[in-house]
Amino acid sequence: MPRAVLSVHDKTGLVEFAQGLTALGWTLIASGGTAKLLSENNLLVTEVADYTGSPEILGGRVKTLHPAIHGGLLARPTEADRAELIKLGWDTLDLVAVNLYPFEQTVAKPGVTLAEAIENIDIGGVTLIRAAAKNHERVTLVCDPADYPAVLAELRSGKVTAETRRRLAVKGFAATARYDTAISSYLAPDRPLIVSAYPVQTLRYGENPHQSATFYSFEPGAGPLGGQIFQGKELSYNNLLDLDAAWKAAVSFEKPTIVIVKHLSPCGIASAPVLADAYRAAFECDPVSAFGGVIASNRPLDGATAEALGDLFVECIAATGFTDEARAALRVAKKKNCRLLDMPDTTIEPRYELRSLTRGLLRQDVDMGDPASTAWKVASKRQPTDEEWTALRFAWKACQHVKSNAIVFARAVAGGEATVGIGGGQPNRVDCVRSAAERAGEKAKGAVAASDAFFPFPDAVEVAAKAGITAVIHPGGSVRDADSLAAADAAGMAMVVTGVRHFRH
Repeated sequence: MPRAVLSVHDKTGLVEFAQGLTALGWTLIASGGTAKLLSENNLLVTEVADYTGSPEILGGRVKTLHPAIHGGLLARPTEADRAELIKLGWDTLDLVAVNLYPFEQTVAKPGVTLAEAIENIDIGGVTLIRAAAKNHERVTLVCDPADYPAVLAELRSGKVTAETRRRLAVKGFAATARYDTAISSYLAPDRPLIVSAYPVQTLRYGENPHQSATFYSFEPGAGPLGGQIFQGKELSYNNLLDLDAAWKAAVSFEKPTIVIVKHLSPCGIASAPVLADAYRAAFECDPVSAFGGVIASNRPLDGATAEALGDLFVECIAATGFTDEARAALRVAKKKNCRLLDMPDTTIEPRYELRSLTRGLLRQDVDMGDPASTAWKVASKRQPTDEEWTALRFAWKACQHVKSNAIVFARAVAGGEATVGIGGGQPNRVDCVRSAAERAGEKAKGAVAASDAFFPFPDAVEVAAKAGITAVIHPGGSVRDADSLAAADAAGMAMVVTGVRHFRH
């Protein structure tokens, strides 16, 4: 009779997995909390303490660390190893379901103490993973609840294949490597940066056809950005970069939001109660640049929004799901090559960014917006109106996702807010204002403007005022702030200073 050891912190899907094993005739052995959950669900289970004859000790610090467990896992499929276990009164163990204490989540919490962090360093779980992974020739390791259904399916077909056991073993070693790296980094932040990434796809080429490229993920077997592709051609190097930029921008907004990105820069961002209205407003910001771009939605893409795309050529769409109506609309001939990326949630992970440079790397935290302590101040003589305040908040968030020197013109539209002109990526700020004004045209009249960094000269404010901008938001901090403020007051503009810069190089 095959035997499984179950010892998990994350109990997602555990009961169903254990029920499947029991139906196949497996014997279940589980540690304290895991055994309790299984018993409560009317499953026959032997506690580890009863199996080993040794109680849990030190307040649960020692549960599965016993030779009866690890001898059963590490025994090779030889007569000698089998005879030695029988002599000791132990059995071979054939499967381990285990996951670890949430160390990374614990140390990410504000105010966590060293003692709390230490108690969330898993010892027994890591040892189970390594033992099962080492002996994957015989033992199946399941360290991710997402793998429960696939393992059960193979068991129902006869047995877990050698290829699957090897894949799961690699996943286990990757998990412990990442876990140990997180612990060492927490305890000694000046330790060398260790990055583990796993090949997902060899790309046709990089930014240009003469450049080779490979897509890697921090999680083994993960899809692009952690999502799943539903249709279309394989994603390219440039597609992946654009999707990442669009997705990070879309999920930074709370309302239903559409972001259109072309060449790593947004060419339209809009929020509205109805997603299709958000798309239309985002598209109207710069219809020319939208052609051949990528789209991200922080809500499931519905049929009305898919229909609103019309004949627009779109490379990729990322969303938190696609309705049946949307997928049907996007399967038509003119859209069949459009890649649909179904995202599992709106979480941005990891919360840091890496960029390569000559003989080195840069690491920084992801810009998640203004720090909680940020206090905006109205610097101008005139206070913004309620409508201007709403548009300013939207524009300020939008400009964080535009290449510096970022300038965003925005206004209220369709029950929400939308960009009407975007300028960025130029060496001087006033040219970006001119670019935003040219794209906005008449829509700049009565709109607001956001600048990701201070105005070094008053000329940018003057150009914005001439275009029809009525309120502006920027970080402040220039030695010529007074000149820019004077230009705003002279034009009757409201000016808000945030004290926070949001460069995006």
